[in-house]
Amino acid sequence: PSTSFFPRPSCSRSKSHFYFVALPALFKQELQNTEAEEGGTATLRCELTKPKAPVEWRKGDVTLYPGLKYEMKQQGCAAELVIYDLELDDS
Repeated sequence: PSTSFFPRPSCSRSKSHFYFVALPALFKQELQNTEAEEGGTATLRCELTKPKAPVEWRKGDVTLYPGLKYEMKQQGCAAELVIYDLELDDS
């Protein structure tokens, strides 16, 4: 006896791919000039259009990191940089 092989019909599922393009965070309120005395503390604040957007603080080309000199705070759309023990080089 001979047997014939017939492949079973296969189901093909169509997959849809969704691509989301995230809009960049923009400044809703930009940094303002702040005056403070040498040896004191200054707080720089900005407001973004997206809550908890990643923020990188820089002075020129140098990225600032939290430590004894700098404190970074972020709540919702507001981001703050606190600079302690101000020196002339901090301007």
